[in-house]
Amino acid sequence: MPVRLPAPVPTTAQAGESLVGRLVTWATDRPEEPAYTFVDYLVEPGGRPQTLTWAQLDRRVRTLAGRLRQMTAPGDRVAVLAPSGLDYVVALYAAWYAGAVAVPLFAPGLPGHAERLVAAYDDCAPRCVLTVADAAAAVRDFVADRAQPAEVLVVDAAGDPAEPPADEPVSFDLDEVAYLQYTSGSTRTPAGVEITHRNLTANVAQLWSALTGGRERITGVNWLPLFHDMGLLSTVALPLWKGTDSVFLDPVAFLMQPARWLRLLSGRDAAFTAAPNFAYELCLRRLRQEDLDGLDLSGVFLWLNGAEPVRADTLHRFATALRDTGVDERALCAAYGLAEATVFVSGQSPELPPAVWRVDRDRLAAGEAVPPDGDAVASELVSCGPPAGQQVAIVDPATGAVLPPGRVGEVWVHGPNVARRYWRQPERSDAVFAARLDPAPDGLPAGPWLRTGDLGTRHDGELFITGRLKDLLIVAGRNHYPQDIEVTVAQAAPAMRAGRIAVFAVTIGGEERAVVVGERSRSAPAGEPDGMAQTIRQAVWRGHDLALHDVLLTEPGAVPHTSSGKISRSACREQYLAGAFTAEQGERR
Repeated sequence: MPVRLPAPVPTTAQAGESLVGRLVTWATDRPEEPAYTFVDYLVEPGGRPQTLTWAQLDRRVRTLAGRLRQMTAPGDRVAVLAPSGLDYVVALYAAWYAGAVAVPLFAPGLPGHAERLVAAYDDCAPRCVLTVADAAAAVRDFVADRAQPAEVLVVDAAGDPAEPPADEPVSFDLDEVAYLQYTSGSTRTPAGVEITHRNLTANVAQLWSALTGGRERITGVNWLPLFHDMGLLSTVALPLWKGTDSVFLDPVAFLMQPARWLRLLSGRDAAFTAAPNFAYELCLRRLRQEDLDGLDLSGVFLWLNGAEPVRADTLHRFATALRDTGVDERALCAAYGLAEATVFVSGQSPELPPAVWRVDRDRLAAGEAVPPDGDAVASELVSCGPPAGQQVAIVDPATGAVLPPGRVGEVWVHGPNVARRYWRQPERSDAVFAARLDPAPDGLPAGPWLRTGDLGTRHDGELFITGRLKDLLIVAGRNHYPQDIEVTVAQAAPAMRAGRIAVFAVTIGGEERAVVVGERSRSAPAGEPDGMAQTIRQAVWRGHDLALHDVLLTEPGAVPHTSSGKISRSACREQYLAGAFTAEQGERR
């Protein structure tokens, strides 16, 4: 008998209303209320706030859209190559007002992402590029070197008061593409997910319905890059649903001083924020007592943790360390999503403390999630809650059969937020977006389903993510989850705990072998690499019955990662095989 997940959370997103069209509504109904506030810490260490009201935003967007219509036709791609700020928000909305397809990217010079920018730009072939004055010279040089010609237009959120606003936003079908969301996977094969206006509207409705607890007015405080899927949705799109305000800062400003994020959240009622697990870890490492003094975080009803594996230990330590500031552990919400589903798939209710499920590590590696018996080593899985406004199935990736609760399989998703395809990649699109269940249980459609590439299981109707299908290590016939080994390495070598650690498999003599590449923390002494590597080998052998082929200790910043800070194991493997980790970067033991 098939076991079904709870019915999807109902939303109004399928009724035909465009999310983008709500900007006109709020500009009329709430003209003087703040819409977006950017706090610039790069020009002023204490932060310089700049705000656009709904009316100001609508006026600036209309003006820029009028200029765009002179350069583009409906459906043309308009790439945004700019840092985070109000100009970026204006640029995105102007592209939509003009009927163009927005492509949220970033300005040249972002460390470690030059290849990704080139690949995404060439793939989308924009007709026009929007940037800001400070980045204009670098952007023009970048565009001049590309095969695709494009006009570069400088955005000014302050606008020219003498320039008359453009006409009404163009009308568009909800199934037209709103933007291309480039994933943070391999830079050699960029994947631009076609997010339609229907997808965007549906996903914002799903997120609001599932995680805001019925609140009508909330304030978002975020720092994620606006070209990142979670950053774009939480910072730019979500405020449109109810006409609420959004406060944000540049990612670099957060990384320099994580306390800035908390200070912007302090004292606000009905506030929410979203960040990957590493951001909460960074706060735990970098915050001092004087950073916490005077903070009032009791009004933050949602600390969303997503975009990478959520650690139970991180949630507990964050809630404990910030308890005196008013952080409510029930507000810590683990969530799951991916760009191919716009971003949000499921999330645990902020009204409940994080649900952690302890399972037998060996049985988990064998495909079963069951509680440990006796002295069995346990892995802790954090619940990502029930699906929100969509259907989720745990599927055997080889056969397409739905697996029962407690079995580990690939996570498949079906819903109005799921994109149709990748930009100009028909074969890859068919493989990812057109999966079919065989057989289809009662209550679930046969297809199309999104194959996420993530491994997970169900328990009490909630979703638990166990790892990435492509990252799974199969050594000597046994499955190993790299994130479990990475935790063991961090615990065994405190000098590496603050840095990134990647575990992946390489083929040696026809067999899969495990490799560890890890960064020393910036505060750790550089000595005794032999002893540290040996300690790591022994800990992994004891904890996982796994012999490591190689342990590579690197300097801070050497391990590749995505724009959100998530470790890129595939990129690390490529660099390792290419010998890109030089003697100056690391020491092999």
